[in-house]
Amino acid sequence: MQEFDFAIVGAGIAGVSAAYHLAPSASTIVLEREHVAAYHTTGRSAALHSETYGSAEIRAITVASGRFYRQPPPGFTDHPLLTPRGALIAGRADQETELKQAAADYARLVPSVRWLDPGETLRLQPLFKPEAVQGGAIFEPEADDMDVAAIHGGFLRGARAAGAVLRLNSEVMLLARKDGRWHIALRDGETIAATTLVNAAGAWADVVGGLAGARAVGLVPKRRTAFTFESPPGLELARLPMAIDFDESFYFKPEVGQFLASPADETPSPPCDAQPEEIDIAIAVERIEAATTLRVPRIKNKWAGLRSFVADKNLVVGYDPAVEGFFWLAGQGGYGIQTGAAAGRLASSLALGKGLPSDIVSLGVTERALAPGRFTQG
Repeated sequence: MQEFDFAIVGAGIAGVSAAYHLAPSASTIVLEREHVAAYHTTGRSAALHSETYGSAEIRAITVASGRFYRQPPPGFTDHPLLTPRGALIAGRADQETELKQAAADYARLVPSVRWLDPGETLRLQPLFKPEAVQGGAIFEPEADDMDVAAIHGGFLRGARAAGAVLRLNSEVMLLARKDGRWHIALRDGETIAATTLVNAAGAWADVVGGLAGARAVGLVPKRRTAFTFESPPGLELARLPMAIDFDESFYFKPEVGQFLASPADETPSPPCDAQPEEIDIAIAVERIEAATTLRVPRIKNKWAGLRSFVADKNLVVGYDPAVEGFFWLAGQGGYGIQTGAAAGRLASSLALGKGLPSDIVSLGVTERALAPGRFTQG
């Protein structure tokens, strides 16, 4: 029976980034139930690095991750992980006060963020109809497109170079704690052992927690639909920012000569290989055509992914308070890639008993805000 210090369940962005940071210090294996890594949510991301998206803790961890992505260590990648895009969060006239307040809140962490009046908004994103942006917009000039494949691949290569093992087609079926180690029975009949089990199973994290005898943290997978459509002939896409409705009822962004769009749906779903629903695509098309001059005569590609949240929409990172050697790394929601670098680093630090890294603490993140005990106790 193979033995490891850490067994990580899940080879999405959470699992491979944790492995990248753990492997130099401890023997590590990553167990993935699918035939490829990043099959589910990680591979279906909208791929925007936004430091204004999510709770205060999520935004702080995103800022810390951005420092890594903009200056990755030598050998991590052979081309930029982030490329400039910009993002506009636009609203109606009755939302102007809220937009200004949100812009001021975001600017405390990201000083380049500011509110734009309707005229400035239309100059940056002329596809909006004037009536859709009468409240102006929050402009995040440093929002960037992410190369998700390069980010995930860089973490996975780095983890393996440091000695981590990746096992595909390795669904965890049974977990038993014996003599200070986890005995992990896999679908193929093999059993491996590890001192610590890191639960980075995404939408399946509460399922894996149940196998270990841990109380659920209340993870709710929610389906998010996305699709692409052709841009109008002659439209220059390179300088157009991502456009987001302040109610988050739709978004669209340029994507390799076309547009990627979504109704920003959050439909609760059991853990599964999520598939898009035609009604959700139709709703998005209706909203985009109502707010912009774009027309969507044909859908080119469509897909869906699961974004898994706990009640407060923060990450869940830390040792379970009641189950020895069981470490949670879950609840990434729609923030997994943008937080990935720093989340993997802070998870590794906590799992090794070193506490939160000081640079992440300086951004206002606390262990208590992330701890699984906030749901499993009381």
